Amino acid sequence: MTGMRRHTLLRTLLGCSPFPWSWREKRPPASTHHRWVWSALLACGWLVASMGWASEDDRFTVEPDRPDISNSTHTVPVHMLQVELGLEYARFHDDTSERRLAAQTTLRMGLTDRLEVRLDGEPLVRVQEDSDDVGLGDLALGVKARVFEPVEGQCWPALGIQPFIKIPTARTPIGSGRLDAGALLLADQDLPWEMQLTVNAGLVVLGQSHGALLQGLAAASLSREFSDRLSPYLELFFASREERDGHDTVGLDVDAFYRVTRRIAVDAATEMTLNRRRPDYALRTGVSWLVGR
Repeated sequence: MTGMRRHTLLRTLLGCSPFPWSWREKRPPASTHHRWVWSALLACGWLVASMGWASEDDRFTVEPDRPDISNSTHTVPVHMLQVELGLEYARFHDDTSERRLAAQTTLRMGLTDRLEVRLDGEPLVRVQEDSDDVGLGDLALGVKARVFEPVEGQCWPALGIQPFIKIPTARTPIGSGRLDAGALLLADQDLPWEMQLTVNAGLVVLGQSHGALLQGLAAASLSREFSDRLSPYLELFFASREERDGHDTVGLDVDAFYRVTRRIAVDAATEMTLNRRRPDYALRTGVSWLVGR
C-alpha cells in the first residue's frame, strides 16, 4: 500500500519531490515528460518479460499487492524479490482542470517465510493545476509480517501486520513535506465458492504544520481466482480526514490482475471516491514480477 496516490492505505500518505532541475524555469516541455514515462514503462516491460520467462519455476507464484487497496497477509518467499510497477491517472472533482499522473513502484524482499521488507514510492509524478508541477515522489519504508496462519480446514482468518514510515522527500504541492508513520492489521478469510475476503484496518500519525493528526484507515476486498490466472476484485475503502479542516473519504475500487506466467502478472483498476477533495476517479495499470531462486 503499494501512497502514494491511488488513495491506498499507503498511498494515502505519499506525495512527491522535485526533479534535480529547476522545474519552474528549466523543466522540459510536457511532451518530454510523457515520452520519458512511456519509454521507461516499455523498457521495464521488456525486462519483466525476459526475466520472467527465463526463470519460470512451478514452486513460486507472483502474488502482487496491487492494484487494489487492501494488502493480503501473503509475503514474498525468502531470499526473493518482487517488483511491482504501475501508472495511475487521477482527475479531481472540484477542479476539472486538476489532474495527476504518477508512476508507482513497490519493491518487496522476503526475509523469512513470514516476513518481508518493502519500499513503496512514486518515482515520477506530474500534477496539473494552475501550474505544471513535476517531481520525484516520497518513499515509504515498511515491513509485512504474517503472524497467524490457521491449519488447513479451519475457518479462522490468516492475520498479519504492516508497520510503515513515510519519508518526506516530496515538496509541495505534490507532497505534504512532513513525516508520517502508522501500522495496519491485515486479515484474509476464505469464503464459500472459492472466494476470499481481505480486510485491512489501521492508524496513521500524520504530520501537520502544528502537531500531528491521527488518521483511521480501512478497506475490504472481495475476490475470486479463476483458473489460477485471473483474479477480479470488488473493494470498499475508507480514510478519515488527513487535514484538520478536511473530510473523510469513502470509495469504491473495481480491479483485476492476470498472471501471464507464474512469475509475471499484469493488472488494471478503476477507483471512484465520493469526497470532493479527492480524485473523483482514478485509473491504474501495472505489472509485477517475482525474481530469484
